[in-house]
Amino acid sequence: MRGRLITIEGLDGAGKSTLASGLRDELERQRPVTLLREPGGVELSERIRTLVKDPALRCGPRAEALLYAAARAQLVDEQLEPLLAQGTWVLLDRFVDSSLAYQGAGRGLGMHPIAELNDFATQGLTPDRTLLLRVDPAVGRARQQGRDDAPDRLEREAQAFFAAIARAYDEIAAGDPWRVRVLDASVAPKNVLAQATAALSDLD
Repeated sequence: MRGRLITIEGLDGAGKSTLASGLRDELERQRPVTLLREPGGVELSERIRTLVKDPALRCGPRAEALLYAAARAQLVDEQLEPLLAQGTWVLLDRFVDSSLAYQGAGRGLGMHPIAELNDFATQGLTPDRTLLLRVDPAVGRARQQGRDDAPDRLEREAQAFFAAIARAYDEIAAGDPWRVRVLDASVAPKNVLAQATAALSDLD
C-alpha cells in the first residue's frame, strides 16, 4: 500500500518543527515514518536552502520562486516518491502551499502561476493531508525573536508581508477543507499535537 504524505504549514513561529517532531514520535508507534523539511531533505535541496535563506544575498521574487520549486522537484524525485511507493508515511515541514502563500501572495507573484510552476516541479504530487498551524502574525514574530538564531532573509520582511501570507493560507484552507485541517497554534504544544492526531485519524 502506498504511503501517506502529510504536510505541515504555517507562518514562521507557528510551531511547525515542534509539531513535526512530536507527530513523528506518535505515528512511529504504528508504521514507518520519515520526517523531512523544505527546502531541503536531499543534498541539492539543502544547498538551495542555504542560498534562499542567506540575508546577504539579493534574490528577486521570481528567482526565489524558481529556487524553491527546484529544491522541491529534487526532493520529490529523490525522496518523496520512493518513500511513498514503499509504503512509508512522510511528514513534510512545508510543501507547495508555502510557495503559494509566500511567493504567490507575499511576493505578489500570484497564486495561479506559482501553482502551475509547482505542479510541474512535483509532477502533480498532492498531500493526503495538510495541517495548517494558524497563529496571529504578531505572535509568530514574537516567537521568532525569542530564538537564538539570527533571522534569515525571509524572516526579516515587514509585518505586511506576513499578514498577506496569513490571508493566503486562510484562502487555501477555505478552498480545500478536506485536505487542509486548520489547527489552533496559539495553545500549548501538547494540545496542538492532539489536534493534529485527531486531524489524521481518518487516513488509516
